[in-house]
Amino acid sequence: MARIAGIDLPKNKRGVIGLTYIYGIGASRAAKLLMDANIDENKKVSEWNDDELTTIRNIISSSFKTEGELRSEVQLNIKRLMDIGCYRGTRHRKGLPVRGQSTKNNSRTRKGKRKTVANKKKVTK
Repeated sequence: MARIAGIDLPKNKRGVIGLTYIYGIGASRAAKLLMDANIDENKKVSEWNDDELTTIRNIISSSFKTEGELRSEVQLNIKRLMDIGCYRGTRHRKGLPVRGQSTKNNSRTRKGKRKTVANKKKVTK
């Protein structure tokens, strides 16, 4: 079992895909990492030996912030934006899209399920 940065990598996937299961490592970073470690991208995670695993672990720990450390840094950055009261911070606080998207019809992911507001009834004579 390959365990890197506290994450169990899936055994039956290619090395490049398996490394993307770690928070903070995407496809391009995984490819570069395997190139630096002199490991074939198409080699499955289950085929890695102990030396290769150790090399990958060392490269990740020395070069990148991953998992908990990266998550806490991102949360601190968002908190800083909220504290200084900038536009992006207020959008985070209100739970609205931060990067300029329209909110009239879309942005359901950020806003959540629709809350229907009833119309006032017209008085009939």
